Amino acid sequence: MSADPTQVLAFETDCHIFDGCGFPAPGLHSFLFEPLWGDGDSNVYFNKTMLLALLGSIIVVGFFWAAFRKPKVVPGKLQMVAEAGYDFIRRGVVYETIGRKEGEKYVPLMISLFFFVWMMNLWSIVPVAQFPVTSIISYPAILAAIVYVTWMTITFKRHGFVGGFKNLTGYDKSLGAVLPLVMVIEFFSNVLVRPFTHAVRLFANMFAGHTLLLLFTIASWYLLNGIGIAYAGVSFVMVILMTAFELFIQALQAYVFVLLACTFIQGALAEHH
Repeated sequence: MSADPTQVLAFETDCHIFDGCGFPAPGLHSFLFEPLWGDGDSNVYFNKTMLLALLGSIIVVGFFWAAFRKPKVVPGKLQMVAEAGYDFIRRGVVYETIGRKEGEKYVPLMISLFFFVWMMNLWSIVPVAQFPVTSIISYPAILAAIVYVTWMTITFKRHGFVGGFKNLTGYDKSLGAVLPLVMVIEFFSNVLVRPFTHAVRLFANMFAGHTLLLLFTIASWYLLNGIGIAYAGVSFVMVILMTAFELFIQALQAYVFVLLACTFIQGALAEHH
């Protein structure tokens, strides 16, 4: 393998089985990229994942702008697709979780989160890009932080300090002697564990999915030598199957991320006991 851990390719193209070289397994080096601009040592730089995140944002904004800049009563194909996606999140997630009256004001946030996360995930199967931005923990962490700040703001704005504290700790005097224990558990669950798992769930799924895709892709190439060609064909079939599976997982993880965000907000709006 190359000595440079920030190589663009995750494997050496001249390495095959029976050539005396080991299997170039994917690892953390597969998630590192050289800066396209700036100096990585000074922490001021612009790399591939940042470029994909920027392009993804432009694509999402551009898509909805093109679809709705001149809306028609009888929508065209682009407007129809955009409306279908918009209504799916608005009615199927926000309304179902938060309710129509309370949830309407949060629709723009949830729509933005869903399509941004989905686009960041989709880069994994786009030729040339071939990398899910959300497999870098900083991106899910920032998105989860946005949801967390929104959630906490709504909680204390809605209930005040004391009421907000009761909301976060699951205060219910009918619990009797176990109330203090329940409050401690609920506090740590809501304030610390939930935002952590919200980010890690998205990150871990995309990290694992990309690693598996790399594993079978590299294996397909590595086995292209001698009798290994037969196994390379099997590995390539797995690449196709994993790509199809990833398409499902990418949309599912975007959906789950937004569903959890709506659940948090619904809890913030709920009256404490």
